[in-house]
Amino acid sequence: MADFVGAVDQGTTSTRFMVFDHDGNEVAKHQLEHAQILPRPGWVEHDPVEIWERTNSVVQNALRHGNLRPEDLAAIGITNQRETSVVWDPRNGRPYYNAIVWQDTRTDSIAAALERSGQGDVIRRKAGLPPATYFSGGKIQWIVENVDGVREAAEQGHAIFGNTDCWVLWNLTGGPDGGVHATDVTNASRTMLMNLETLDWDDELLGFFNIPRAMLPTINPSSHREAFGTTRTSRPLRAAIPITAVLGDQQAATVGQVCYAPGEAKNTYGTGNFLVLNTGTELVRSQHGLLTTVAYQFGDSPAIYALEGSIAVTGSAVQWLRDQMKIISDAAESERLAATVEDNGGIYFVPAFSGLFAPYWRSDARGAIVGLARYNTNGHLARATLEAICYQSRDVVEAMEQDSGVHLDVLKVDGGVTANDLCMQIQADILGVPVSRPVVAETTALGAAYAAGLATGFWRDTDELRTHWQESKRWEPAWSEEQRAEGYAGWKKAVERTLEWVKVE
Repeated sequence: MADFVGAVDQGTTSTRFMVFDHDGNEVAKHQLEHAQILPRPGWVEHDPVEIWERTNSVVQNALRHGNLRPEDLAAIGITNQRETSVVWDPRNGRPYYNAIVWQDTRTDSIAAALERSGQGDVIRRKAGLPPATYFSGGKIQWIVENVDGVREAAEQGHAIFGNTDCWVLWNLTGGPDGGVHATDVTNASRTMLMNLETLDWDDELLGFFNIPRAMLPTINPSSHREAFGTTRTSRPLRAAIPITAVLGDQQAATVGQVCYAPGEAKNTYGTGNFLVLNTGTELVRSQHGLLTTVAYQFGDSPAIYALEGSIAVTGSAVQWLRDQMKIISDAAESERLAATVEDNGGIYFVPAFSGLFAPYWRSDARGAIVGLARYNTNGHLARATLEAICYQSRDVVEAMEQDSGVHLDVLKVDGGVTANDLCMQIQADILGVPVSRPVVAETTALGAAYAAGLATGFWRDTDELRTHWQESKRWEPAWSEEQRAEGYAGWKKAVERTLEWVKVE
């Protein structure tokens, strides 16, 4: 009997493969970064071929490092950066263009035109999303309209689309030789093309973007024994292992954080921040700048919905300090540098590199550092960067409480940034509620594994999964209410300075 479940976690900056045992413990992992391609201001791309090569490498290396055989895996789940869009030729697997990343803003004119025409209200009602550069629909339209030959190829069935889950799945299951062209409800709900009520592609929405329906993958439940095929006996696994789950990364983290009941929420700290609140089988329409999305769907059970607050730049702001500003040599140094000062020294950093996402949805915003005096040091900038992560999360928490009426008693957190103890303490201080990190902080891959294992009976049900969750560390708020209010007022003032910085056609 197979003793483990594997998960491919295809993220914004890296791809990893992780293997978990029946208690949800990590037994093997390998991770590789891929290039961030920045051809113009506001444009962010990835090479899909590089992503597939990295996927091959991490699967093989994780198994080797863990002294495991492919046959030791009962199933595999896939989780992914959600809105990053790939269009490729199914005859040979060649992408027509680089993947356009969720952070990319080149489609701002498409989003603005939808808003002006009144079609934005239809998209909100049907898809639960505002017209924004964030989502896949505009990216597909841009590729179809701007890359030579793609429109004609799409009409002939020679150009197909997928977010990176779909691209990895298609390649794992054979690629040009019978690869499965499918996605799940969570990824489909991030396109502006799926109707949240029918859980199917919507012809009216497709018409807004002039996208041929034949380009789109089949939509399946997130976890299903038969839905996603098996790996081929070619690389990377050289064995037929069932792929039984696909979820977008933030929904996978929701599953990994065992947020299975309405009112339970988690916040993932990665390239961006993503706060997800389970609303059960009820579709809650946001009035305060949040997204209505699918949290997950297990087998033939009804879909579970969520409210989500998506923040574009949080952990990637720390990367900016490292790669562009070169004031730190690695992410861990941001904590050491920020700890050299007692506070932000009066400066605020709003990292609106791709505009502002939830709850503002302002593509005309750009990054700003305000309040600078000659007194300020690199330490103050490092601390302001960590505070920016936390203030943006407070913006979303406030909106979520207004929409749902749910007041958070504790914030469950996960993701790479949660290794930064100072940042998590600042988060507790800014929110005024405890912050709790689980033993397994990388819950995105864990959630994909949980969903895959549920489909095969490796785990009995979600009640069993709840017993695996254990707290690793908790941070209690230390600021006074006066400090909290004063700091947040300064943040809101700084956000105002970023607006209307670029003109959106």
